[in-house]
Amino acid sequence: MTVEGDWPLRRLLTEGGVGSGPKTADDMTYEQSREAFARVLAGNPDPETLGAFLLANRWKESTPEELAGFTDAMRDLSVRTAAPEVDPVDCGGNYDGKQKTAVLGVASGLVAAAAGTPVVAHSGPGLPAKYGTTYGDVLAEIGVPTDLEPAESAAMTDEVGFGFYAQSKFNPLVHERRPARKSVGVRTSINTVETLANPANASVHFGSFYHLSYAERIAGTVRESAELPVERVVMAQGIEGYDDVRPGTTRVAEWSGGDIEDGEVETPELGVEFEREDLRVEDLPADSAAVTERVLSGEGDGPVADAVALNAGFRIYAGGDADSVGEGVERARDALADGSAEARLDALRAFEP
Repeated sequence: MTVEGDWPLRRLLTEGGVGSGPKTADDMTYEQSREAFARVLAGNPDPETLGAFLLANRWKESTPEELAGFTDAMRDLSVRTAAPEVDPVDCGGNYDGKQKTAVLGVASGLVAAAAGTPVVAHSGPGLPAKYGTTYGDVLAEIGVPTDLEPAESAAMTDEVGFGFYAQSKFNPLVHERRPARKSVGVRTSINTVETLANPANASVHFGSFYHLSYAERIAGTVRESAELPVERVVMAQGIEGYDDVRPGTTRVAEWSGGDIEDGEVETPELGVEFEREDLRVEDLPADSAAVTERVLSGEGDGPVADAVALNAGFRIYAGGDADSVGEGVERARDALADGSAEARLDALRAFEP
């Protein structure tokens, strides 16, 4: 792939000022950042320059304008979209995964689907710095095919209400940068933009943050992007940086075209009682799959079922099918109680590409 432009990565690091250090580095324009990420995807820079560029952007903290340029280059050159007939909530769980607590996104996505809110998720194998368990790992443990072409993922979404897109299939050029990312060994801007790949062309993005400033950057990235079709962003404080909402006092950030709005949700006030320790497991892929099966079959109640209902409630709310997170939680509980969530799990298992 040949990339046209005036800003090779080495020039950005030197003349462009990106590599001058965390406190004095200059930010790139949208055009520069889009060209730069196109070069990253094309594999043009040598490994040393690529590593320096990724670390320099980590040190100086990428701006929404820069992240939009990265995202748009990725969407233009690498992402193979396949939109289902439904408009799902796009769940951007971090691709480095979780290490200590059960991954609840499959269970909560299926519960949300049972309540009428379609959901999609996307991931690849675990990445630095965590090398944790991801959506794909849990689905594989359940026996669900994950090596799907984008059109097959879209068909799964329409048939089940929950769909999974594999990075190796829908975002191949980013997937090919895995060796370089392993060599760098820390989170970089690629970790951020791959969660925004949006292979289903969803109009709603649901994600998580630790600091509110990260949610503001994500909303700003969507606002500055010329390629993303996202019209609404809902983000909540997650466990281990993943899109599993933490218990207790949880900050929430929302954007739908204007200013970002933030507030708090007190999970006990929603009738949800669980602690992070309730979600600790030993074998993350297998135990997360077991939790999914147990809760959706109605055999599990208590703290873990509450955690699944909370996360499903957030997805239902993000999708616009509830006026509040609390209403979303109630709809999730109904889907668990009447067996419709278990039926979605059965449909997921029965799906054939």
